[in-house]
Amino acid sequence: MANWINNVVRPKIRSFLTTKREVPDNLWVKCPETGQMVFYKDLEANQFVFPGSEYHERMTAPQRLDHMLGEGNYTVVPNPPVASDPLKFRDAKRYTDRIKDAKAKSQLDDAMVIADGDLEGTAVVIAVQDFRFMAGSLGMAAGEAVIAGMEHAVARKAPFILFAASGGARMQEGIMSLMQMPRTTIAVQRLREAGLPYIVVLTDPTTGGVTASYAMLGDIQIAEPGALICFAGPRVIQQTIREQLPDGFQRAEYLLAHGMIDMVVHRHQMRATLARVVRILTSKGKPATAAKGKARTGTGVDKTAPAAEKNGRPYVNGSDAGPAQSLIAAEKSAAPVVVPEPVAESERFDPARRARDAIEAAAATAKSVAAKAASVTGVSGVTDPATKKPAPKT
Repeated sequence: MANWINNVVRPKIRSFLTTKREVPDNLWVKCPETGQMVFYKDLEANQFVFPGSEYHERMTAPQRLDHMLGEGNYTVVPNPPVASDPLKFRDAKRYTDRIKDAKAKSQLDDAMVIADGDLEGTAVVIAVQDFRFMAGSLGMAAGEAVIAGMEHAVARKAPFILFAASGGARMQEGIMSLMQMPRTTIAVQRLREAGLPYIVVLTDPTTGGVTASYAMLGDIQIAEPGALICFAGPRVIQQTIREQLPDGFQRAEYLLAHGMIDMVVHRHQMRATLARVVRILTSKGKPATAAKGKARTGTGVDKTAPAAEKNGRPYVNGSDAGPAQSLIAAEKSAAPVVVPEPVAESERFDPARRARDAIEAAAATAKSVAAKAASVTGVSGVTDPATKKPAPKT
């Protein structure tokens, strides 16, 4: 009896009293910038944006699709089957074992997930790269998925939106992965031929062969704040040129300031921004240049149109007009739009016309140089017939 109490009853009582609750590893998440600890559920509710620093944490492909299309409101397009290990590659471990580990960790077939659904009433096809799957690297499976997604968009006559997040081409597949760069570029051209919008959202990080191919071929290039976007990373460049790089080099804001992308959009406004861009690009209305009865100027811009019709921002030819300067004032300071001279097809490659155009261009250049010289010396470029000397500038 005593042995039963000591061996059975007491251990059970002790286990009930001393049982420790298992705490999930991701219960709290630390901000990489400020070190702020945020409860995971709060971070998830805030679309994985840290509330203090506005740092954009990486999102998985299912989370991104749920955010854009709504949970359960989309259909995943299956990826085409490809050879799992064409080169029989092995380094520290077999490539096939790495693929198995990545599939078990991410619950995905590969780094690219394609889905179609409705974005605020507009049918779209969305491709999302998941950085968890071997750093979102581009291999044969991911390349085939991108091509299949674009062909699916052409079949549905729907815009194609791609969220890029990748470390580049997958080295374990060698030249087979590099061949996905021209193949996906051809697929982008098919979208263009079908007249369908191709919108790219660059997330952190987008590097290597992905940046050198389909990630930079969008009709509209959008980036999330602080995203690293480059081919070679800043550390490699700094070690090569042995110079200190500027702050924020190769980040989304730096690329926006240098004209590489069109806009930087906060994740909270990403869905609304993409829906608005898709509506504009797929609208069937008449172009603004065909409208009649509007006051137009030499700059080719309607001065009487409200600010909302002028793209909603004080930018002219890619330059910031400043917060205190209105769009009309910025347009006045900008150079007029040069309208190309219509050329008949028979004269397009005419040598005589080329020579005539060269002479006219040289005369215009000489006239411009003479005008500048006259403004500096105070005399005009007109010669007085009586004295054979330049006449005084009036």
